[in-house]
Amino acid sequence: MAKKILTLNIGASTVSLAEFEASRSGSLKLVNYGMAALSAPLDAGGAEAVLAPAIMEIVRERGIRPGDALISVPGQMVFPRFADIPAAGGSERFEQMVRYEIEQNIPFPIDEMICDRQIVGETEAGDKSVMIVAAKADQMEEISAAAKSAGFLPEVIDVAPIAATNLLKRLHPQDENCSVILDIGAKTTSLVIVDGNRLYTRSIPVAGNMITKEICQALGCDFAEGERLKREIGYVALGGTVEDEDETRDRVSKACRTVMARLHAEVSRSVNFYRSQQGGAAPQKLYLAGGSSVLPQLDGFLAENLQIEVEYLNPFDLIEIGPKIDRDALEADAAQLVPVAALALRAAGEAAFAINLVPASIVNERADAAKIPFAAVAAVALIGSLVATYVAVNRQTEVVKSALEVAESKVGTLKSFEAKVKKALDAESREKAKADELLDLFGRRGAALAALNAVRSAIGPDLWIEKWEGERVTIRGWADDVARLVARNKTASGAGKSTASEIVAERLRAMPQAVDTNSVQIAEMTTVGKNAEIEQFALNVKFAKGGER
Repeated sequence: MAKKILTLNIGASTVSLAEFEASRSGSLKLVNYGMAALSAPLDAGGAEAVLAPAIMEIVRERGIRPGDALISVPGQMVFPRFADIPAAGGSERFEQMVRYEIEQNIPFPIDEMICDRQIVGETEAGDKSVMIVAAKADQMEEISAAAKSAGFLPEVIDVAPIAATNLLKRLHPQDENCSVILDIGAKTTSLVIVDGNRLYTRSIPVAGNMITKEICQALGCDFAEGERLKREIGYVALGGTVEDEDETRDRVSKACRTVMARLHAEVSRSVNFYRSQQGGAAPQKLYLAGGSSVLPQLDGFLAENLQIEVEYLNPFDLIEIGPKIDRDALEADAAQLVPVAALALRAAGEAAFAINLVPASIVNERADAAKIPFAAVAAVALIGSLVATYVAVNRQTEVVKSALEVAESKVGTLKSFEAKVKKALDAESREKAKADELLDLFGRRGAALAALNAVRSAIGPDLWIEKWEGERVTIRGWADDVARLVARNKTASGAGKSTASEIVAERLRAMPQAVDTNSVQIAEMTTVGKNAEIEQFALNVKFAKGGER
């Protein structure tokens, strides 16, 4: 049976979600994918309120079932560093030196960061060449929370440029020549120089949004119109005396060329720095990726100006395409799907650079979730999606309130705005009613989650929930695990309780906020299995009700 792989790429302005199947033979197939625009910039804060609705939009439109996922984040969210560290002194000394490098080179306290490192080779002097990647812990927590609320538990958090490097090495495993990957996004361009096992990365603040702004300045239009013109008629003028017969197309193409000329200058400066300061080789080839790399004639422009061979990084030279995929749409989207495809290849095989920035809270939660039935995970995902929806509605209500306050301040002198003010007031009331309904629903769902957490806390890691029907909860545990639980309880509290059911009941009675403590009753005790290897008991419990306000 084919293994399901879910991958999620979080960009500055869009999010991409894909589902792959990996066969036992190692082949990989794309079976479904979708993309959605973010309602606000990711760096403006409130990542969960921005990301979760976009992910849920893809889930609804494409019918992708949630589950464990590999995630990639933009290059500008991380701080990559490369260091040569002496191998002498043993592993403890080595880790101390890695920590020292992080503290010296990362512009934030190490306690506020999530860090990972990988040895990528050795120097001629015998030192270890180490790649260190750090990210702000609160950002990774926010992204993880957003993915979780949409039903996707992070398995890996990679970095899009590093994932693209792994894809390049899978596409051309025998090529040891120096190459450049240029991933042109909306806000930034990620440049990666791949030189054998050496990497040099840089985020360049020249990308698709800058082209749109240049078009707006040239034509005197707003951003939305500039973006439309860029997508529909934009191309990179190659220079010379040739001009487009259509005046608008000509001005748009020249605006594209102006920005791409700046990007070319930044790429040249980065390559020169790498060669002069780090002794790197001259790049032999440049690979394009990213949503803004698909401008017509961009590859020719860069090839001419950099004097280097240019081609697009196409993951679907390695990955099969499922029968339900629209091949014409995929051809247009392929450049944007490089990170999700690269993550799938990582999941299906080895990765040259295996960075993982998953927060410790998620690592612990994954360990705890191993014994939780799928229904419980689905309940958590549902509640999380309701939270995200409530937050989004609440934000919209605040926007309406703000507009209303401005209108009311001018009502004395601008009588003509009276009808608009009344309309805004009516809209506010409707939005508030919707928000109140969601708040009530969230309260009831919150009570269900509190009940689930109370039972999980009471049973601990030794037992699991077998069945839940109303106020009756059936719990099971392996006989040897149950025996150890009872023994630990006796050791910790003297005489203690003699059965697992008594221990769990006592723990539940100690949770008055979630449980009616007088209602906890042991309903039955039995064993399961041919050799009674599983012990089972049922509890009757009345849980606290939610939704009251």
